Amino acid sequence: MIFRPLLLALGITATLSAADKDQHVVLISLDGFPAWMWKDPSLAVPNLRKLAADGAQTQAMTVSNPSITWINHTTMVTGVNPRKHGVLFNGLLVRGEGNKPPKVEPWVHKNRLVHVPTLYDIAHQEGLTTAEVDWVAIKDAETITWSFEELPNADRPIEKEMIAAGLLTAEQISWMNPGPQRKNMAWHDLTWTLAASHILKTHKPNLLLYHTLNTDGMHHRYGPANMASYTALAYTDRLVGDLVKAVEEAGLKDKTTFVIATDHGFKKVTHYVFPNVALKKAGYAKAFGNAITQCEVAAMTQGGLCFIYVLDPARKAELLPKLKELFAATEGVDKVIDGNDGPTLGMPTPAENQGMGDLVLYAKAGYAFNNGAAGEAVTGPSVDYGGTHGYPNTDPELDGIFIASGKGIQKGIILPRMANLDIAPTIARLLDITLPAPDGRVLEEILEPRK
Repeated sequence: MIFRPLLLALGITATLSAADKDQHVVLISLDGFPAWMWKDPSLAVPNLRKLAADGAQTQAMTVSNPSITWINHTTMVTGVNPRKHGVLFNGLLVRGEGNKPPKVEPWVHKNRLVHVPTLYDIAHQEGLTTAEVDWVAIKDAETITWSFEELPNADRPIEKEMIAAGLLTAEQISWMNPGPQRKNMAWHDLTWTLAASHILKTHKPNLLLYHTLNTDGMHHRYGPANMASYTALAYTDRLVGDLVKAVEEAGLKDKTTFVIATDHGFKKVTHYVFPNVALKKAGYAKAFGNAITQCEVAAMTQGGLCFIYVLDPARKAELLPKLKELFAATEGVDKVIDGNDGPTLGMPTPAENQGMGDLVLYAKAGYAFNNGAAGEAVTGPSVDYGGTHGYPNTDPELDGIFIASGKGIQKGIILPRMANLDIAPTIARLLDITLPAPDGRVLEEILEPRK
């Protein structure tokens, strides 16, 4: 049960609506699936191709800045940009005391991360059932009815059901938690798919959020568009086929809409930029080994993006011009943007969100930012790292895929471009619920006319 005070805190008014309890939506996020690869006819993804042929798709989907996983998953379920929903990292940025660098804490309560109502909040309020498997920025959300988290626990309800049904063992669940055993992301994706299939067949939620990770990991390690990449995408396509089969076995085929998207595209990387080394050499930071231990200025890297923070607010006016000059002259840095201009990128200002950098750095093509602080070299070749994201969402290589298929979706529609801001309003329309003040729009042109 979700109480009225929490609803009000989320900005949801407790009004009655005619939510469609006979409608089911499965939102699938295939992490790191660039639109430019989807356009390759040799890409063997038959299940996705069939869903697209039977429904609607887009040639390109604009993602949100920063073009990072948790940010864009939150955009997909809120319909607003990060300036409003507040997520800027794969977790919550926590400021250090004094001259200690900040850090990112991923496993914090959803309400500390997400500042606006989500699809699942509103669906739950309107009497619909909700579920998530490996979704992000969602930990311990009170409005999720059934959950199988990225880090599962054998003592939680869905895990207990799966153990009792012989689908998983407690030992296998333990393999998915942090440690040296957490290496095989393909197996993790399979386990998350087993959990999603179990939830679909056993509980039949109105809204299921499902996320796979192996494609992202392969693209980071080996880069996109190579043998590892094509193999990872083919495997992910097979898992999508498993979910389609689970919906059919649940007797929900004629009641379900599949919405398939991604959080970001991918660019190939050959070189690193080490902003912490640049800060160390300029006298703004001290390091021990590869880690910054003390600093006046901190760098937090996210692939093709880096936030720069002046830790003492009283020194911003003094230091920001010097930092702009430093990084504008740094090899591999393409753009240096003042954090106060964040709203032009769909991001907040530093005054609006403590996670926003005082400066935003974007890397040139072929370069990625690395948080390392060892040595004196500010740039160098990337090692065991072939691709990344985080670059401006205007870069076409960051465009993502979008497919909608099933109940309520017209067949054969191909949109030239949409934004991932449009996903939540469109799903809300399918469920007959209302999002408050979305930045995106309902994709009316892909929906079947209402009778």
